Amino acid sequence: MWFKNLTVYRLPEDWNGSAAHLEEALGRRPLQPCGALQMRSLGWVAASPAERLLHAVGGQHLLALGIDQKLLPASVIRQQAEARAREQAESQGFPVGRQQMRALKMQVADELRARAFTRRTVTRAWIDPTKGWLVVDTGSAARAEELIETLRDTLGSLSVQALDVQRSVSGCMAAWLTQGGSAGPFSVEQDLELQSADAAKATIRYRRHSLEGKDIRGHLASGKRPTQLGLTWNGRVSFVLTEKLQIKRLEFLELAPEKEGEGEEIDPVEQFDIDFTVMAGELSKLLSELCRELDGEADRAAA
Repeated sequence: MWFKNLTVYRLPEDWNGSAAHLEEALGRRPLQPCGALQMRSLGWVAASPAERLLHAVGGQHLLALGIDQKLLPASVIRQQAEARAREQAESQGFPVGRQQMRALKMQVADELRARAFTRRTVTRAWIDPTKGWLVVDTGSAARAEELIETLRDTLGSLSVQALDVQRSVSGCMAAWLTQGGSAGPFSVEQDLELQSADAAKATIRYRRHSLEGKDIRGHLASGKRPTQLGLTWNGRVSFVLTEKLQIKRLEFLELAPEKEGEGEEIDPVEQFDIDFTVMAGELSKLLSELCRELDGEADRAAA
């Protein structure tokens, strides 16, 4: 349940979706199995061990979008179609033409689609109605937008905007590096990606490497700009910040759940509530303080 990557959106300031309204809406679009000829299906799935489509604790909401995708590589269709084409050519006494080959591929695809294995992926989102956050647990912009679009379709309307700030994120990261690696509650760690501003976009990556050397300052002076930077917030949460305001490789340093066998056993639903409440509280503070370090949020356009 602990989020690993954050794509952050802002809810409209007048948003007032209640837990009951959200759960009712999600219930009208649960994930359905793929049909015989359907390659993909998406819908809402249980967000927690309590098996409810909306997990709501202390005013915080958690939901999960499930996607069933049939696995049918094009290479498999091609191999099967070519085998049938050889048989048909032998039977009819002349090679299979292009039109026949297209028909064979369509026939094979339809037959294999009905028997194909299905893989399920789940993307979770956290909603904080009080602070106005909508955060998707993914580092993929496409997956985040897919969840947002599905939620918008489920609710009928949803005016959210990607988080934006007043200050250039890349410029701010460069300043932190130049000024000694500290920005209020954030400390600079040992992960960095630099990219040149020219068309070649030459990239230099540092992993677990001290960022205090002259080489870093030299790269910055030559015009390379930070596109990713490792940070730790208050010694509690580490992550990599990107120039697009995504948060990746999130790790809760002091808040990881107890290992098996340690302490008393807690009911899974109760433990989930505790973990979710702690995570939501920490992330809400982290996002607020990150925005403050970046000179505050940019003005939100009218919905």
